[in-house]
Amino acid sequence: MNIAYKAFARTYQKIMWVATLAMRFRIPKTLDGEGCLEKVPDFIKENEPHVKKVLVVTDKVLMGTGLLNPLFASFEQAGLEYALYDGVVPNPTVQNIEEATNIYKENGCQALFAFGGGSSMDCAKGVGVRIARPNTPLRKMRGVMKVNKKIPPLFAIPTTAGTGSETTVAAIISDGNYKYSVMDPVLIPKYAILDPLVTVGLPKHVTSTTGMDALSHAVEAFVGINHNKLTDDYAIRAIQSIFVNLKKAYDNGKDIEVRKNMQIAAYEAGISFTRTNVGDIHAIAHALGGQFHLPHGLAIAVTMPHVLRYYGETAYARLAVLADAVGLTGNNEEEKAKAFIAAIDELNAYMGIPATLNGYKLGEREIKIAEEDVAVMTGNAVKEANPLYPVPKMMDVENFAELFRTVAGMK
Repeated sequence: MNIAYKAFARTYQKIMWVATLAMRFRIPKTLDGEGCLEKVPDFIKENEPHVKKVLVVTDKVLMGTGLLNPLFASFEQAGLEYALYDGVVPNPTVQNIEEATNIYKENGCQALFAFGGGSSMDCAKGVGVRIARPNTPLRKMRGVMKVNKKIPPLFAIPTTAGTGSETTVAAIISDGNYKYSVMDPVLIPKYAILDPLVTVGLPKHVTSTTGMDALSHAVEAFVGINHNKLTDDYAIRAIQSIFVNLKKAYDNGKDIEVRKNMQIAAYEAGISFTRTNVGDIHAIAHALGGQFHLPHGLAIAVTMPHVLRYYGETAYARLAVLADAVGLTGNNEEEKAKAFIAAIDELNAYMGIPATLNGYKLGEREIKIAEEDVAVMTGNAVKEANPLYPVPKMMDVENFAELFRTVAGMK
């Protein structure tokens, strides 16, 4: 990487870090515990008494499961009106957000309820942006600190233990084959409702990949250069919990205690990376997701160990601390760091997540990443990562291209 550009990027990252310390990052107020969905109307009355009508943002798959029925029943019993948008797709689009925004306005809603995984929450955050900044296209909101206006109260109800979107500043939006982030502290949900019952029926492949997504958030927060004691504490707790609970959740999805622990881990990982930012694992995964419409957690899980290996000795000391935290051994920092990365490989393998993507089948579709795809994805990843992400070892165009080939299994 060009020395002058690297110096500029590191200076930019430090400036952003100092600015972050001055920002008012709220920690969402939580309503948690088994069956807490039924208590939501009282929670609203206690915290947002002016709210009489809400927009629920979700997807058709979740609607078909009946998981929202307790929420709707509680609304109806309390006389709280609601409108519904259930058109969210994986990797929510600008069209999704515009459709949901129109429903919000047409029905005179006063608050947003995001019910689902990261996609539903990203869509609801996007609606919040459109309500706050109605005259500015979403694409112009791309990047950091461009909203700068209060959004409607946002209640986040995660149905997966992974994205941490119930705690974060970011909305990830798909625009054609390109995904971009809108990041602003105003997008942190005001409230998080953590009911483990809504995660009990998750398919194994969703449990595994969303759990690995949560792990990546904590790991990137910890190994990045912009960390502090608060973010370290949250990250270590999350990583320890994921190492204890993820396999159990994968093996027995009906274990309520394990599901609850995974929800809390995802929540704490989200708090950590919201204050430190993510890194190149996410830059690569976002590019893969945009180009091939991959589930975000799958792209993250496959990418994570390859990027950590690329960081090499720049991350050994921090990864060694994580190895100690989860009970892995080694004679020195390098051995411990490599043991931690190997443990991530083992987690992936245990849950049927591939080491590389080419040839992997998503339903009837087989992933085939070609050299021309590498060029497109590299351009997108570089734009996302540099100069923003405070990673231990920065990547240039050639480094990113090489990592994409490795993740694909082209070498």
